[in-house]
Amino acid sequence: MSLFESYRTDPFFDEMFFENGEPRPHYRKLFQHLKDMTPEEFKRRVALADKTLINQGITFAVYGDGAGTEKPFPFDLIPRIIPADEWDLIERGLKQRLQTLNLFLYDIYHEQKVLKDGVVPRELVINASNYRAEFQNADPPGNIYVHICGTDLIRDADGTYRVLEDNLRTPSGVSYVLENRTILTRVMPFMFRDLPVRPVDNYTTQLLSNLRELAPASRQENPNVVLLTPGVYNSAYFEHAFLAQQLGIELVEGRDLEVRDNIVFMRTTKGLERVDVIYRRIDDDFLDPLVFRKDSKLGVPGLVHAYRHGNVALANSIGTGVADDKVIYAFVPKLIRYYLGEDAILPNVETYLASEPDSLLYILENLDKLVVKAANESGGYGMLMGPQATKEERDEFALKIKENPRNYIAQPLIALSRAPAFLGECCEGRHVDLRPYLLTGKRGMTLIPGALTRVALKKGSYVVNSSQGGGSKDTWVLAKEGMSQSQGNGSQTQTMGSMTQTLSSSKSQMGSPLSSNPAQTSKGNE
Repeated sequence: MSLFESYRTDPFFDEMFFENGEPRPHYRKLFQHLKDMTPEEFKRRVALADKTLINQGITFAVYGDGAGTEKPFPFDLIPRIIPADEWDLIERGLKQRLQTLNLFLYDIYHEQKVLKDGVVPRELVINASNYRAEFQNADPPGNIYVHICGTDLIRDADGTYRVLEDNLRTPSGVSYVLENRTILTRVMPFMFRDLPVRPVDNYTTQLLSNLRELAPASRQENPNVVLLTPGVYNSAYFEHAFLAQQLGIELVEGRDLEVRDNIVFMRTTKGLERVDVIYRRIDDDFLDPLVFRKDSKLGVPGLVHAYRHGNVALANSIGTGVADDKVIYAFVPKLIRYYLGEDAILPNVETYLASEPDSLLYILENLDKLVVKAANESGGYGMLMGPQATKEERDEFALKIKENPRNYIAQPLIALSRAPAFLGECCEGRHVDLRPYLLTGKRGMTLIPGALTRVALKKGSYVVNSSQGGGSKDTWVLAKEGMSQSQGNGSQTQTMGSMTQTLSSSKSQMGSPLSSNPAQTSKGNE
């Protein structure tokens, strides 16, 4: 029996196959390897991968799951392949988008010209739950707000890549990109033999270099970088520990740090050590109980003052969450035109804002056809899949929308592309999305030539989040013709000088340790 004996491509765009069942050109060599394998042989390799996942503690946590804190992260062994020309489009589109969002963040925390010009309604920004008025006129190092970005992309029925959402606060999942590649090279090494798959292992080297560059000027020679985690109750704790180990930096909790004279120190067995850069995986609200949530047990009292005095750098910067608000998402194509004078390379999904009266009426009358999302939830929470919901669920959600229209958007249900997934005996098509990771540093932007492909393993499901039954795939980006596999760990474009020039031009245009409280998990956009 073949792995693909009963495989169906219709009625969705299939990543591996044309409608007639023939493999797409960039999948042909992989398909040859797979079709020669029996389900029994494939299952043995799946078992080996599962054992590796468990032994290495590659897990995630589901909030509210009484069965246990940690679960192995489901990993499908059939990789997703992206040819060089498609990746070039994705790279250009993501860099354009992140450059725009950094300009937008600088603008709204300074002159607010974009609000004065009416490109985005003022009330949508100042009433956003992640807008931080306390940081008005504050300058982050290098004027960069977003150092690590994970943007979610989908492909529609025509195969067009579209941006589903931006993750600018504490984007998660890159550890699975790195670990998926390691596991697949161990259990299926022959699959890499005939394809120029670009490596992803330079991610942590580039990230560490960017983080070190953020250190205060007087501390550039040997800066001390740490990763701040909420602790084991966070759904992405495995990733926090993994990245700290890969980066060669200390993994700390709020109780490990203290602030003296607006300088951050880490408690060690040898005494206090100064901290210069914090890669934080804690949302703004929990960072400093003296400024934000007073009941936070996760943060560091005085951290914000140290940050404002320029004695410590944070990645990502405070206040970035306003730009990944799902309501602001709807305006990003306009923002690209406003700041860069260009059309968006990667289009949005059509979006209706419940805060607009006509759109609110349309949403309420068409809940059975729409996907409704809360503006700042993540992980598949706070969402209504209208076509798959019951009437009672739709009625309940309608009340929430009416009570707080600003907090909701709606989109048509997009027929997400599908890719083959092995489901015990054979392969079936399952819906997928794509989360590439883009790093911004003083020397420019770097896109890791790989991504987290999330797959909805439940039959018929469109929800790819691990907390909702989803898994992941290794994502292969193929090298351009003439490029060796060792080349192109992620190309840098848009130097810091040119970004500053763009900022100046735009400004000119603008008028010149472990928490014991499981409730405090600081989800962010993990």
